[in-house]
Amino acid sequence: MAYAVRTGVTVLDFRHDAHHSLPNTQCNPIYLLRNHYYLTMAEIQTSIEINAPIEKVWDLVSDIDNEPKFWRGTKEVHNISKEGNVVKREIIIAFRDQKCQQEVTLYPKEKIVAQFTKGIIDGNKTVSLKSHDSQTIVETKWDIKLTGIMGMFTGMVKKHIKDGTDLALQSIKKELEG
Repeated sequence: MAYAVRTGVTVLDFRHDAHHSLPNTQCNPIYLLRNHYYLTMAEIQTSIEINAPIEKVWDLVSDIDNEPKFWRGTKEVHNISKEGNVVKREIIIAFRDQKCQQEVTLYPKEKIVAQFTKGIIDGNKTVSLKSHDSQTIVETKWDIKLTGIMGMFTGMVKKHIKDGTDLALQSIKKELEG
């Protein structure tokens, strides 16, 4: 107990309780702050089977300049630099026409990893290819969150991103099997 200065009131005194002595529960504000990153991440994973060889699928999906043609969430792409298999670029996303910077790494005929480095999105999107007989399985995995105060809306945009990803994979399939 402590005496509240100039109030004449006695109050509980938590100044000397170490934060680590508090239970690790979701009611504990320190636990919430420490684990906020994990609570606001959106993990999305979806895949599609395409009746085309991996080489043909790779040629289409690795043309990252044409990403807006298939991915409705990407409105524009502006390349900043290219060094080997790494492209640094700025994209404009459909969410409030926000600009994001990405570092995109291409692993030929295997996967494309787009790491968001600046902007409203933090995390990455990975598009992986796997050959299966004469077909190719295209798998997309998002591990992202919205940054800053927008982080509280990550869960709400998760379904929108999932729907957009499913639509993109269907469009890629249609283009290749067309």
